[in-house]
Amino acid sequence: MTNILRLALPFTIWLIGFSAIYALQGLTCSRHWPEELEPRLALIGGAAVFVVIQGLALAALLALQSQSRFVQTAATILGTAALAAALWTVLPVLTITVCG
Repeated sequence: MTNILRLALPFTIWLIGFSAIYALQGLTCSRHWPEELEPRLALIGGAAVFVVIQGLALAALLALQSQSRFVQTAATILGTAALAAALWTVLPVLTITVCG
């Protein structure tokens, strides 16, 4: 894994996940959402997938050591911060009403 990819990966995944979760929330609140599908379960499932992918990215960063100690340390810090950001991002999905 190149150094630039190692540093950019955590928050790139967070950005994609953040966008996907709130796009899904908008879709579940629209009239186009099928009535037979529970919107809250879809959002919780999407949030769980988002956090798992973010955790797997951190595990990959830890498993694939960089030749540069600085890059390895920075990537680990960025991965941990991105995982914390993912958890913080999905917190409203889990705690408040879906459509207000």
